[in-house]
Amino acid sequence: MTEMGAPRFWRNIQQRYRLTGTRCDTCDTTYFPPRQLCPECRREGDVEEQELNGTGTVVTYTTVHEPSPEYEGDSPYSLAIVELDEGPRVTAQIVDDEIQVGDEVEACFRRMGEGGGDGVIYYGFKFRSLD
Repeated sequence: MTEMGAPRFWRNIQQRYRLTGTRCDTCDTTYFPPRQLCPECRREGDVEEQELNGTGTVVTYTTVHEPSPEYEGDSPYSLAIVELDEGPRVTAQIVDDEIQVGDEVEACFRRMGEGGGDGVIYYGFKFRSLD
């Protein structure tokens, strides 16, 4: 059996590098993160993968001034609940200094941190204002 290195492992998590969810064809509901079973339709639902467009609206947010030790260099920073255009809500960091409820935002690919003692850098999605 071949051992999978950390970078390849992270690349294989689709929703980390592509904003991918699932959509139930029966009730037309979209979910993120992806689900194998629709919570509404249960086993009658036909769920399939859907790539999300990455745009949405800020529903609420908070600004973190006293972060945990691993994020001290990043403070202050804002975390928001973003309702994506397809319907699901996601919690994400906002990269802009100013943010308001109702702002339109888009996903952007950013460095998230380093993993383990190897210093492997991993990336993911944060959001920025469309204004």
